Order: sequence, then C-alpha cells, then structure tokens
Amino acid sequence: MSRPISTPTDATESLPVIYRDDHLVAVNKPGGLLVHRSPIDRHETRFALQLVRNQIGQRVYPVHRLDKPTSGVLLFALSPAIARELSAQFSAHAVNKQYLAVVRGWCPQQGLIDHAIRDRPDKLADRHRQAEPPAREAQTAYRRLATVELPFAVDRYPQSRYSLVALQPRQGRKHQLRRHMKHLGYPMIGDAKYGKGVHNRFFQTQLDCDRLLLACTAMTLRHPLSGDALALRAPLGDSFARLVERFGWSPVVEEQALEIA
Repeated sequence: MSRPISTPTDATESLPVIYRDDHLVAVNKPGGLLVHRSPIDRHETRFALQLVRNQIGQRVYPVHRLDKPTSGVLLFALSPAIARELSAQFSAHAVNKQYLAVVRGWCPQQGLIDHAIRDRPDKLADRHRQAEPPAREAQTAYRRLATVELPFAVDRYPQSRYSLVALQPRQGRKHQLRRHMKHLGYPMIGDAKYGKGVHNRFFQTQLDCDRLLLACTAMTLRHPLSGDALALRAPLGDSFARLVERFGWSPVVEEQALEIA
C-alpha cells in the first residue's frame, strides 16, 4: 500500500519523498548531495542514504546512483530482496530514466549518441586498480526541447546560445550524460569536470545559478512485487526552475512532464 507523500520540515535533515510504500521509497535528491559515503569526498558528512534512513526510521538499500551534482529521482529498496529485484531491472535496462539538462549552444534537434565509455580511475577510490578497464558500450538518446539566445559575449561570439535537452541513457555508465554531451560538442552548464568554465562562471555571476544543470525528472519501472508500471517524477530544484522560467521554458517543461505521466 502506498503512503502519502511527505513534505520535510527541515530541508537540512530530510528529503522530499515522491513515492513510498512497504517495499521502496523514492526521494528528490538535491544537487550537491552524495548518495552514500565515498573516499573521493572524505570531508562530506551528509548523505542521501543516511538522511532517508533517519527520515523514515528504517534501513534503505540503494539500487542506483546519481552523481553528487545531479538532482532528481533517487530510488531505494526497503529490503535486500527488493533491492535485488530492482537492481536486476536496472541491469536489464528495463528502467527508463528521463533527464533534463541545459547545454551550451543549439544542439541538433534529436539523435542517439553511441559512444563507448571507459571508467576513468580516481586517484583515491581506484588506487589499487591494477589495469585500465576497457571501454563499455553506452548510448544516450537526446531531444532538444527549447533554445535561448542571450545578448552577452560570453565566449568568442557576440551572443550566447543555450539549449534545454531531454536525455534518456540506455545504460548507467559513470558520468555518461555529461561525457556524451561533451562528446557531441554541447557540454552541460555547471559541469566543472567536462564543461566550459567561461559559461559556468557566466551562469554563476550573471544568472545566479551555480549548480550543474542536470536533473533526473522521471523514472518508469515495474513494481518489484505487483509488476504494475510505476512512474516516479521529481520537480526541478529552485535554481534550475528559476532559470527555466527566466528563459521562458516553463511551458515546455510542463508539457514534457505530461508526456511522461
């Protein structure tokens, strides 16, 4: 039986719950929050897994991940058995994930990025790895939803162009969406690792937006017990939503949400 969606009273200690029943719980993770402890961010003390565990008063089991700067739908199982069932769906690519992102330039209308990805070892987390891993298959479908041209010479042109894109990864490789959009030639805004610093700084200083503009806004899967279709949706965070409104993209985002419903 599903339970009512709860609204946290203290945003520093709890996360918005978008779905919960006796077997799983989904929350809207803010950007900048790790899913669980990582040797890469030893200084961090807050993690989505611990916050949700404390919030609902029971253990939770992660079945997928979102990068620290990425916001949106984050799903946890409430038992090891359900975690195995959900993980099997992710492994079989039976879970559909929908992301929204803002990228530099006016990207093509739509397409499929088919570009293998090799995990890049981290100096801390992968220091014991003996050999470089092989590149693995990775595809991402993309569709341009809206564009904007701003009268600012951020780079070498007198105006600056940006696109709102919908992204659907067919796998879940590390940094897949960010790396694929860079490979296509349209890096994400706010991406400190794969983006362009001059555009990131422009959004920080002129548009009051200092986050990675990537959010998992929807996820569809089969309920691990009933087999019924389950659609999970998460609204954009405040700074992302304000930017969408400022650029006149709100009707497009609302229409996109209705398509997934």
